[in-house]
Amino acid sequence: MHVSSRFAPALAFIAVASFPIAAHAMTGGPPSPPHARGVAARTADSAVLVPGIDRDHMIAPASLLAALARVHRGIPSFSRQTKLACSACHYQFPQLTPFGRLFKLNGYTLTGLETIGQPADTGSAETLKLAPIPPASAMVVTSITNLAKALPATQNNTVSFPQQFSLFLAGQVTPKIGVFTQFTYAAPDGSFGIDNVDLRYATHTSLAKQDVLFGLTVHNNPTVQDVWNSIPAWGFPFMASEVAPSPIASTIIDGTMGQQVLGAGAYSLFANTLYAELSVYRSAPQGITQPLDSTATNVTNGVAPYWRLAVQHQGPSTYVMVGTYGLAAQLYPTGISGAVNHYTDAAIDAQIEQKVNEGMLIGRTSFIHESRSLNGSLAAAPATAEFLKGNLQSFRASASYLPSLRYSVSAAYFSTTGNMDQVLYAPASVVGSRVGNPNTSGLLGEFTYNPWQNTRLGAQYTLYQKFNGASTNYDGSGRNAAGNNTLYLYLWVAF
Repeated sequence: MHVSSRFAPALAFIAVASFPIAAHAMTGGPPSPPHARGVAARTADSAVLVPGIDRDHMIAPASLLAALARVHRGIPSFSRQTKLACSACHYQFPQLTPFGRLFKLNGYTLTGLETIGQPADTGSAETLKLAPIPPASAMVVTSITNLAKALPATQNNTVSFPQQFSLFLAGQVTPKIGVFTQFTYAAPDGSFGIDNVDLRYATHTSLAKQDVLFGLTVHNNPTVQDVWNSIPAWGFPFMASEVAPSPIASTIIDGTMGQQVLGAGAYSLFANTLYAELSVYRSAPQGITQPLDSTATNVTNGVAPYWRLAVQHQGPSTYVMVGTYGLAAQLYPTGISGAVNHYTDAAIDAQIEQKVNEGMLIGRTSFIHESRSLNGSLAAAPATAEFLKGNLQSFRASASYLPSLRYSVSAAYFSTTGNMDQVLYAPASVVGSRVGNPNTSGLLGEFTYNPWQNTRLGAQYTLYQKFNGASTNYDGSGRNAAGNNTLYLYLWVAF
């Protein structure tokens, strides 16, 4: 894996850009005719509507709408493709409006450009429809990390330049097929390789006089295909330090399989209300010998199924989503045969967006319960776990207030709990657990300033109440949880 899963949210700004919100009126002139399925005819007052979403139910702060008349529209791949500002789809990146979610679900195919086609093609007989410009963009993140207590024998105040550098190729491939691909250089291992990928096919039909959006997705990171900010791939914080200590345990669905699998799935959105998805994953790790052999780790036995259900409701100033998702996986700890570890992750999540004057208040929460049976770990020589059965719970809740496109302030609480296991969670300097327990909890606050829509300055502070099972001497080497408190400053630019 070339990039830690915590950086998956970094690509959302480019991955899900612009659905027009009264674009004709707001930008001082009509955009080029949209060609993607999923854009209906203009109404008399020139608003552009999206199937399944009433004009009265469009959620957009006044500051967002006004910004469409002011900002330059030629930023990253999808914004270039749609000829609209990123604010048409984001309250602030990567926090999506309902239009941003529909843009992604419709396969990244909305375009405001005159496409290149075969002259003789008409209607359903079209054989070519290419964008006139390359669907390319880039992103760079640079940062400084300060720990309350420096790691043993290391220098504090770590500067990362770049922390991450990504190139993107993304956009419409055909009228019903679109793709998002990311290639990333990551400073910690000095590598450049394929990062997140999402290839989609989307179309529309009707059932009981209701619009039904149906799609297929091929991707390489469980939950990267999702459109909400309450799931692991796109969850808050959207950017974090790569050099600060990380807790000893996390659920399988929370990044463990990112960029190590290939997934294929089908999804639907009924009446812009009920979302359902089923995907399956098979190991496809990067940078190791293939076909996979005895040197491989965490290889899937068969396929790992993933499910997702969500119900959403949109009002004049309020949006609410409540959902559930999960993953079941059988993984060989090492090699491609023998005993496997069984993991079942089941989660519930919710997201609410409330208009407040000209700004937006966004709340997100998720709870993941993981049950596991570690047959493979117990069969290893030596065993890498003490108990056959175990569990892990992860809870996250966050709220962000965005008074305008330029500023945001966020606060979050996080907690991981699980059963004791002295072998699985063994003592080790900084990264281990003296008590054999994964329990970690804390608070996080962040302030961001966006001088431009594609440029962010962020200040983030993480305060740990407990780390790897204890508040004091948690690792057995005398380090306290508070020693890992982290001040993280970053600059994030996409272009």
